[in-house]
Amino acid sequence: MKRKPSTEATAAWIRLMRVQSRVLDCVEQDLKKAGFPPLAWYDALLELSRAPTGELRPVELERQMLIPQYSTSRLIDRLVDEGLAMRRECKIDKRGQFVEITEAGRELQKKMWAAYSAAIEKYVGSKLSDADAARLCGLLDRLGCSCGEALSPAASEGTSAR
Repeated sequence: MKRKPSTEATAAWIRLMRVQSRVLDCVEQDLKKAGFPPLAWYDALLELSRAPTGELRPVELERQMLIPQYSTSRLIDRLVDEGLAMRRECKIDKRGQFVEITEAGRELQKKMWAAYSAAIEKYVGSKLSDADAARLCGLLDRLGCSCGEALSPAASEGTSAR
């Protein structure tokens, strides 16, 4: 017989899902009010800018994004249409392609960080002490959320939310 989750574990799951949804909705609204595109755009541009050559295969981009993007190809199309990224054929495998961030994409990602970081502070940072935030990270890591990432010093450079 398989063990069922306790009432406390179930309550934690429900709170985790509700808080995640509500905070993301609030962040999206703040970005919209500031005149920026959706958070998924920032996330994609951030991952492209972090890549050593500024480019990733679409499947790599989808895997690395913070927000699940079920329609990555449509997101890439929008970024390309806006001049924030460009598609490039793989020289080795002519069927493959890369998505490369443009200078305009780098500029937008940096501009969006100001509104995004303010939202992170407003909805998370102002509600948790640094010690509370570190404890929360530890708890989430136990759930498998760390994905092998260390805390990024890039956050202090205004380029990362992780």
